[in-house]
Amino acid sequence: MQVAAIIAAGGRGVRFGADRPKQFLDIGGRSILELSVAALAASDRIQEIVVALPRDHVDTGAKALRQAIGRPLVVVAGGARRQDSVANAFAKASKDADIVLIHDAARPFVTRDVIDRAIDGAERHGAAIAAIGVRDTVKQAGEASADGSRLIRATIPRDSVFLAQTPQAFRRDILARALDEGKDVDATDEAMLVERLGVPVHVVEGDARNVKVTTPEDLEKARSASEGSGRRVTRVGIGYDLHRLIAGRPLILAGVTIPFELGLDGHSDADIVCHAVTDAILGAAGAGDIGRLFPDTDPRWKGANSIQLLEGAVARVRDASYRVSNVDVTVIAQKPKLLPYLDQMRANLAAALGVDPSAVSVKGKTNEGVDSMGRGESMSCHAVALLWS
Repeated sequence: MQVAAIIAAGGRGVRFGADRPKQFLDIGGRSILELSVAALAASDRIQEIVVALPRDHVDTGAKALRQAIGRPLVVVAGGARRQDSVANAFAKASKDADIVLIHDAARPFVTRDVIDRAIDGAERHGAAIAAIGVRDTVKQAGEASADGSRLIRATIPRDSVFLAQTPQAFRRDILARALDEGKDVDATDEAMLVERLGVPVHVVEGDARNVKVTTPEDLEKARSASEGSGRRVTRVGIGYDLHRLIAGRPLILAGVTIPFELGLDGHSDADIVCHAVTDAILGAAGAGDIGRLFPDTDPRWKGANSIQLLEGAVARVRDASYRVSNVDVTVIAQKPKLLPYLDQMRANLAAALGVDPSAVSVKGKTNEGVDSMGRGESMSCHAVALLWS
């Protein structure tokens, strides 16, 4: 199942009174927008992200997001209304998407569980929104009188009242109809447009922490909550690997088979680049090391593809609620020259790590004729990885 996510961030937040749209204000050193996009980017169930920004912020916003998120995304200009921004983003989303998830940029604390519930709800029912039940007694009141008071008309059973949140998720065909037929309707959310079609919209459990930043007071509360929760976490890991060069083995680095008379000796395919990167991300997450996950005493890993081992480590890191921000790799080899292969090595690593190639650096160095590496008897690799949560 393919899932595309839309971030609605096309508003200018004029009522907020800040010097820029509120989605660009920071919480704990990261913009509200970045936090919201990062929350969706951390989901391995979402294959595509489209962000709608104010027209005059598209270029700068896209550059900042791509650097911060380390994952491919599409940025489009928003419209005059929220639903116009969503429609613009929807037009750029893949037509292969089965489910389209929509999230407000102003809700930076959405959790993976809420995202999963919305996707599951849309898959099962066609349309679903995250929402939370009210705890207080709900009263329906009439118009305000001259003194500002209102007359209660009814007490509404609170178990039937829910406060809508995002994400909201829909089958692609349902959302397409709702956006098309609701062009002349001012809707507060996409669920309202879908309801107009007569399509049932189901409620899935939201989260009280999934607050929307609407006022300056909301922003201050969000900043305080972020500081108190230790929500923003970055972790650094270092990886290293060295193997002897021998005849009769292919030379494989970052999944690229490089023409050479010697190859690296090892239990798996001896891909030192993947091994070093694997140890770097596992170390940053405190999730063990490659030797413990894929021991060379286990026949299952005999001749194993190390790109696949790296993908397994990435899954383990994600299970620990971390995501790769970027990696920096240095390969030490007297020969052959690696320059012709570096771009493909970067691309292979980026695909395995789930990041954009711009978040991966691979460099080749010689050892200036010193020691076993300088004599062409071995190769080594150093890697540094940055994770965030």
